[in-house]
Amino acid sequence: MLGVQLNSDLEQELEELRLSLLKPQKSSTEPQYNLSELRDYLRKENLDGFLIPRTDEYQSEYVSAYAERLRWLTGFTGSAGTALIMKDKALVFVDGRYTLQASEEVDESLFEVVELAKVSVKEWIQKNFPSNGRLAYDPQLHSLSAVRGLSIACKSRKSSLAPTSPNPIDSIWQDQPPPPLSPLIPHALQFSGQNLQEKCRQCAARITAAGADVAILTLTDSICWLFNIRGADVEFTPVSLAYAILHKDSSAELFVDNRKLTNEARKHLGSTVTIRQHSEFPASLQQLSAAGKRIQVDPHTASDWIFQSLGGDAQIVEQEDPCILAKAIKNNVELTGTKDAHLRDGIALTKFLHWMHKNAGQGRVTEIDAANILERFRSCGQNFRGLSFPTITGTGPNGAIVHYRANTKSNRTIKPGDLYLVDSGAQYLDGTTDVTRTITVGKPSGEMRDRFTRVLKGHIAIATARFPSGTSGGQLDTLARRSLWEAGIDFQHGTGHGVGSFLSVHEGPQRISKSLASVALRPGMIISNEPGYYKTDCYGIRIENLLVVIEATIDGGLKQGFLEFDTLTLAPIDRTLIVKSMLNTREKEWLNDYHGRVHAQLARYLESDICHWLKDVTSPI
Repeated sequence: MLGVQLNSDLEQELEELRLSLLKPQKSSTEPQYNLSELRDYLRKENLDGFLIPRTDEYQSEYVSAYAERLRWLTGFTGSAGTALIMKDKALVFVDGRYTLQASEEVDESLFEVVELAKVSVKEWIQKNFPSNGRLAYDPQLHSLSAVRGLSIACKSRKSSLAPTSPNPIDSIWQDQPPPPLSPLIPHALQFSGQNLQEKCRQCAARITAAGADVAILTLTDSICWLFNIRGADVEFTPVSLAYAILHKDSSAELFVDNRKLTNEARKHLGSTVTIRQHSEFPASLQQLSAAGKRIQVDPHTASDWIFQSLGGDAQIVEQEDPCILAKAIKNNVELTGTKDAHLRDGIALTKFLHWMHKNAGQGRVTEIDAANILERFRSCGQNFRGLSFPTITGTGPNGAIVHYRANTKSNRTIKPGDLYLVDSGAQYLDGTTDVTRTITVGKPSGEMRDRFTRVLKGHIAIATARFPSGTSGGQLDTLARRSLWEAGIDFQHGTGHGVGSFLSVHEGPQRISKSLASVALRPGMIISNEPGYYKTDCYGIRIENLLVVIEATIDGGLKQGFLEFDTLTLAPIDRTLIVKSMLNTREKEWLNDYHGRVHAQLARYLESDICHWLKDVTSPI
């Protein structure tokens, strides 16, 4: 992902790590054996349960191999979920994106799959956890706010939480991979648009405004954004696993494994950032407390271990990570970069859709084949550094699994009569992309066309929304669902999530979902627009573009106090799936304008046969 020349010491370390991973090791991958070992630990320590969330000590969504504890224990490969293991019961809690996937991946003779929409972890504990019991958890894997909620749930059962360190799974997992050691490299000013000194001053002002002396930074994307650095410690997300402390005078400390540091990175960080060994972080927290510093920490993103390390006497200021909002509001350089990245991405996706048009109906293309072809087209683009998440490539019933990931066992051949859903994205030095298209292979059914058109109507409703400043994504969410609700159907995932700039494809704080607790949308924020419909065991539909929030233009001029969206993604939407009579005039105008822009911006970069095909599939309806 980084494409950097390694120094000799780091190169040797990585080679030794590679060789160690090739050595035969004792494997303990059977869920039944792993579950038995963990229950033995519970009995030995007089514990009644243990929680295993799918995250790491940095509260990441995507994690390195060493932190895949939930997957190791249960077989569930999704990016969000929690297991609760007790002496006589084991549960895996997942949200609506993963209910079908979890049922297929998890051995339900060992684990009960619980849908979070029906009962949350806390609600289940309040109703079912043993009275006067002890619920163990790893304080590095739960935020303080999550622990507070769990504590309340336990108290309702006259039970208690028991922080446990080290994590017992790390003792049982015999062939657990080591933490990663990817090199840390600078992210050039031509892509970031703001140097690290300016960013430190900007965020330090937020620390002062919060009444604090320092802020503890634990989110890897916040740290990489602040210091204009990138890494490859996490697949699909160009971050380095590290902690940081930012002082109100804008000086900073970075706690990172020094073996990751290239000479170029040291020079880049300069005198603004003091480099410390990752292992020094706990002692530095204790020193801040001992010095009487007012310490800003985000209880929603920092682990409970951070607060325990600071100690009970620490002067803690509970405020949001000072980088989160600044990172979400892209500057002009970042916005120009993401538009350029989306142009290249649109070229690749259009070439892929044309390839599918020619080949998919022959009944010889599999889901994995299609994903590989798409990645091949993308990899030819300038500044390409890899995918932004595992491609969701699902045909027929697999398309109904919201975050489906094809493997050799599940891999289906795409056949005439199928709906094929592909949700994919890439990491470019100048931007991160995420796009979903659903296409028909052969003739679709009337129901498929009805559902697709309803999803499209919801997509257009978001894309054309105009709203006053201060509006949150939650206040817009019903626009995406109205047409589906009219038919008595819905989708069980959010409508939109924030997206980073050569960072995480899922970025906060902005989002569009049923929850009204999201922050106000602001100009410069990038957010996805992805309503869908999923018919279990039959097909799935999703249409996703990325949008950027801009100031609204009304009657040819900017309208102060109002905002709207500008669509970034450039790729045709399958018109053969649209019931034209279901679209009103405004919706048809949007689709025709969008397709006109797709053709105008992409055609000059395409071979003649693809260009002719694109002109046909983007012609007005």
